[in-house]
Amino acid sequence: MTTEAQMRRTVRRRLGVAAIFCLCLLAAAVYAVHWYLQGRFHETTDDAYVAGNIVAITARENATITALLADNTEAVRQRQPLVEFDPAVARIAVSAAEANLARVVRSVRGAIASADTYQSRLAQAEVQLAGARSDYERRQSALAGAVSREEVNHAREAVQGAEAAVNAARSDVVQSRAAIAGTDIAVNPDVLAAAAQLRAAMVTLSHMRLTAPLDGVVAQRTAQVGQRVAAGATLMSVVPLAGVWIDANFKEMQLSGMRVGQKVSITTDLYGGKVIYHGHIQGLGAGSGSAFSLLPPQNASGNWIKIVQRVPVRIALDAAELRDHPLRIGLSVAADVDINDQSGPAVTNAVGSSPMRTETDDAALAAADVAVARIIAANRAAAR
Repeated sequence: MTTEAQMRRTVRRRLGVAAIFCLCLLAAAVYAVHWYLQGRFHETTDDAYVAGNIVAITARENATITALLADNTEAVRQRQPLVEFDPAVARIAVSAAEANLARVVRSVRGAIASADTYQSRLAQAEVQLAGARSDYERRQSALAGAVSREEVNHAREAVQGAEAAVNAARSDVVQSRAAIAGTDIAVNPDVLAAAAQLRAAMVTLSHMRLTAPLDGVVAQRTAQVGQRVAAGATLMSVVPLAGVWIDANFKEMQLSGMRVGQKVSITTDLYGGKVIYHGHIQGLGAGSGSAFSLLPPQNASGNWIKIVQRVPVRIALDAAELRDHPLRIGLSVAADVDINDQSGPAVTNAVGSSPMRTETDDAALAAADVAVARIIAANRAAAR
């Protein structure tokens, strides 16, 4: 009995080993089939992070902060006011520029009137010259007996004096016309310079309120009410979370099959595996991270050691999925790229496909143009 029991245990042991071997063989076969059909067409990495634009809100003039209208973590809309500065000095500068423009318009108008006066004096001098020449010709023809030679000489001197007066009047006319550069006040150089000063002052006044350049969330606020800031100082940042992307750092041996446009599945530690983002490769980096580091490696040195490099791959995300499950910059994610589709380019050929623009001073300039036209019209009429 003992021998039979031992034989049965040996048989069961061998059957167990065979079963385990068969299961291992089956698992290897399943893995091999899965790898051949799908696994070899996927590249994965967990060295990936959420990235996005951080738009700095900076002071455009030297001024004192009087109000902060947004704070960290708050969502803001484009053109929503963020910071207000004390506008007193800027308003004084606008008033001074308006007064200067009015003064220049009246001065130019006076110069135009003076030019008309010089033109009248020229006409009067030409009439006197014509009369002097006529008197000289009459006296010269009567020189035979009716008129003395002394009178003829006086008449000739009168002609010379009249000619000199005409030349002087003509010079005054030319000089006055050159000073006013025509008869249109609006295009006079002095008026244009004064108008430019007014426009600059009104643009500076518009800088006393800073607005959000785009939709986003406020971050990194450093400004405080009452603080005196210099032009260019960073006050806060606005992060457009609707436009974030993924920077996935793949090893160099994983890049050979990657193409622009390939589909990517993203999971995050924030939401776990229950939320899967679907994106696509937008572009591959122009170099490894070490190549753009502050101290790039010197591979030509004698102590060189081969290290596998990683290249950042930008992955664009679906906007609707981002609205439903927002991401924050810096979060870690895992990326799975399906490299089965090889139809896309290895290097993106899109030029300027992601433009970013902020607000300009067009509105302030338009308001300044209206003010300039109003001041010119009012003072031109007043001068008349």
